[in-house]
Amino acid sequence: MKKIVLCLMTTCLSLTFLPLQSNAATTAAPSSLVDSKSAESAEAKTLVLRLNEINAMDKSKLKSADKKSLRKEVKSINHKLREITGGVYLSVGAILLIALLLIILL
Repeated sequence: MKKIVLCLMTTCLSLTFLPLQSNAATTAAPSSLVDSKSAESAEAKTLVLRLNEINAMDKSKLKSADKKSLRKEVKSINHKLREITGGVYLSVGAILLIALLLIILL
């Protein structure tokens, strides 16, 4: 009995730390934040267009204050896009844990 409990605790701990490591290793481009579902909304389309405009700008001739304001704008747009996309994201470890619990309980 102790061996089963120890194995379950070890599995749960390893599955909880696994998504944190994989999340820290991934990076995404600002334009890839919007998938096809959220692209249907008009607000998301305008935000993506603005991001594309900012990326296409020639920033070498801008002053540092202008560059700073553009960076702040890009960050706020990315934050808004994350809010729009929303949803529930499950890691592989969480799905395995749920399946394991369903098998044990049923």
